[in-house]
Amino acid sequence: MKTTVTEPTILLDALATLFPKSTRAKVRKMLTEGRILVEGAVQHKAKHMVEAGQTIEVTDRAKGKEAAPPPAPSKKLHRLSIVYEDDAILVVDKPAGLLSIATNKLEDDTLHTRCVNYVRLGNERAWIHIVHRLDRDTSGVMVFAKQEQAKTYLQSQFAQRAVHRTYHALVEGRPEESQGTEKAWLVEDRNLRVKEVKPSIQGAKEAITHWKIEDTDDEVSLIHITIETGRRHQIRMAMKALDCPVVGDDLHGAETNPLSRIALHASSLEFLHPESDDPVRFEAKIPFMRD
Repeated sequence: MKTTVTEPTILLDALATLFPKSTRAKVRKMLTEGRILVEGAVQHKAKHMVEAGQTIEVTDRAKGKEAAPPPAPSKKLHRLSIVYEDDAILVVDKPAGLLSIATNKLEDDTLHTRCVNYVRLGNERAWIHIVHRLDRDTSGVMVFAKQEQAKTYLQSQFAQRAVHRTYHALVEGRPEESQGTEKAWLVEDRNLRVKEVKPSIQGAKEAITHWKIEDTDDEVSLIHITIETGRRHQIRMAMKALDCPVVGDDLHGAETNPLSRIALHASSLEFLHPESDDPVRFEAKIPFMRD
């Protein structure tokens, strides 16, 4: 579909006019997927101003992907699985077994250093700001900021629990209920070990984990998880409390490890974009999903 704008208008408004039966969320997803072209160039920003006489083209999914390849060198160079990138943020799919950021041991290879090396392929002075983290053994969606202002805004959303985070875990056995919420107070020691304690214990932090069974065969269950807080090992502790430890998590009682990894994955992340303030959602395929 292609149309020419007759008067200056915001891109999102123009698309809403073209698709009156679609929700704004669906229209924004078209932008995120790279399906919207303005004057032949892919445009992701919902508040982009389209001038009179300019052409808007809406492509199908396949053509959109061809029109908007990831603006990056080959994976062989930067060792990143890039989900999305623009001037403000870099969203990547973290592999299991890789640290998000360096510890006091100053590790050379972390997801953060890979992201920094990637942006410096185009600008040796570029930098990537850390917004949040995933545990070393957890894979999935992470967002980094390219600007200090973007980092501050994104971190404030995490602090205010305004970021919607979805995880999937493959656990041993099957919980007695089909869904529920696990609340606990956790404390982390100097060696990064986590244990459940009473709320009155110094340093204890509340952990709130919502879960539901998505699939099960009684030997293992696929659990859909959302969290209100982001504590170290929070989900793994919650599954242990259900007597259904995450597959591969021998630290919390798992007896099997057929995947040679802990089967915990951050499958989606939704927040307000730091430039447009539009809600955006990014997903990473679940690596242990059954066919």
